[in-house]
Amino acid sequence: MWMFLRGFVARVVGNTRQRPTLLQCNNIGAGLFPHDIKLPKRFHELRRFNSEADPVSEFHHAVATLGALAFGYDTGVIAGALPFMSKAVHEGGLGLTAFSEGLVTSALIIGAALGSFAAGQLSDRFGRRKCLLVLAVVFFVGALGTAFAPDIPIMVAMRFILGIGVGGSSTIVPLFIAEVAPPKRRARLVTRSELMIVSGQMVAYVTSAVLAHVVDNPEVWRIMLGLAAVPAVLLWVGMMFAPESPRWLAQHGRENDARDVMKAIRRDPQQREKEMAAMTDASSDEDAASFADLREPWIRNLLLIGIGLGFVAQFSGINAFMYFTPIILQSTGLTTEAALTATIGNGVVSLLATCLGLWLIGRVPRRRMLLTGLSGVLVAQLALGLALQQMPDGAARSYAALGIIFVFLFCYQSMVSTTYWLMMSELYPQRMRGMIAGIAVALQWVFNATVAFLFPMIMSVVGYSTFFIFFAINVLSVLFVARFVPETRGKSLEKLEAHLQRELTPEPA
Repeated sequence: MWMFLRGFVARVVGNTRQRPTLLQCNNIGAGLFPHDIKLPKRFHELRRFNSEADPVSEFHHAVATLGALAFGYDTGVIAGALPFMSKAVHEGGLGLTAFSEGLVTSALIIGAALGSFAAGQLSDRFGRRKCLLVLAVVFFVGALGTAFAPDIPIMVAMRFILGIGVGGSSTIVPLFIAEVAPPKRRARLVTRSELMIVSGQMVAYVTSAVLAHVVDNPEVWRIMLGLAAVPAVLLWVGMMFAPESPRWLAQHGRENDARDVMKAIRRDPQQREKEMAAMTDASSDEDAASFADLREPWIRNLLLIGIGLGFVAQFSGINAFMYFTPIILQSTGLTTEAALTATIGNGVVSLLATCLGLWLIGRVPRRRMLLTGLSGVLVAQLALGLALQQMPDGAARSYAALGIIFVFLFCYQSMVSTTYWLMMSELYPQRMRGMIAGIAVALQWVFNATVAFLFPMIMSVVGYSTFFIFFAINVLSVLFVARFVPETRGKSLEKLEAHLQRELTPEPA
């Protein structure tokens, strides 16, 4: 019986190479089941869902998400490095002040704003694959540059270069995956990049904590930063074997090349031809994108919505915790090593929350995800401000603050972040997806830099009341999402584009 059940499940969910026909499935186990008993509908849904998966396509998605892994490590590692970099130069640090802490942290983010803006337009012109190869080199140079930086000016410059890679990947990786993914699996595959981002951040937290305990060297922060070169090398090697986006190829009149790529990543001929027809129809009568296209009201409205979502994501206060949790915990009395160890919890919670988000994103409407996540975020910010102000000094306050931060991260990573990055890959029209996504994501990085730069200084002036400011901003964010953000779930990119054009085009007077 066990052997029968194992074989039955393998056939249903598609783990065997040769999938049975519907008639064969209904006759599996003849002698145990009557011939007229049909399998539950869910089994056939699983088989159809799995039939769209292909090992070649899965490889391409995995390779592209290495850019997200590098993104995550580079943004997360600074949390572990800052306490050591803030020490005096004769103690192995760079002698950072509150101002230079904000400058070093935000330099990467300013570079990311430039990188995301440029990458969007360059990827529209030269292709997603070529741009990802270039970004891998940028990641490598920036990682080694920060590891060997002798002083603050060079550190800021190298962090800026590293930021170009981070910003470029934040724009191109979701676009590449969305354009390669089957329509029914797009949400889950695109949000894998978010999973890789938080995985990279968790690797950074764990690595920083381990190195802080194991390496008895005041310049241990250089090792932390230098390890960012590893995912850069893996990204470059992997992209050498990856194809170009078939939608980008079709958009540029290379339909034969697009068809060749589709043959490699789609096993179902009917699905392949359906997608090819949609790509061809969408690109046949369209001119190249330009800024003049923003005069069209529906495109301009989409851009404003994307910019607004970037504001919502960053002014939630997420990077106050991603970059400065060790410093926040040190202010409550924890030692540097204890604060770094506790920060590993940030990575664990973020990773688990993103896994939940991957499960939810295919089942729950995007707007509902955003509104629910933001509601949890604003409650957590209010609770954190009250706990830090009202509780007496001691371990109880430290761990209460850490627990509230975990609640914040769980709400944000499971529902806000996953939905934001997915919507950045699907909101915009094909012919100018890279350009508009680049603008929106670039401004998201500007908002990120603003928070990262101002947070240490605002904390030094108003203290824990900073979290009440975030609370008020998040109330406005909930109102924005409820009023302006459209639903994007359940449509192919081409159908979604037509739907948004109808919905966001003003009625003629």
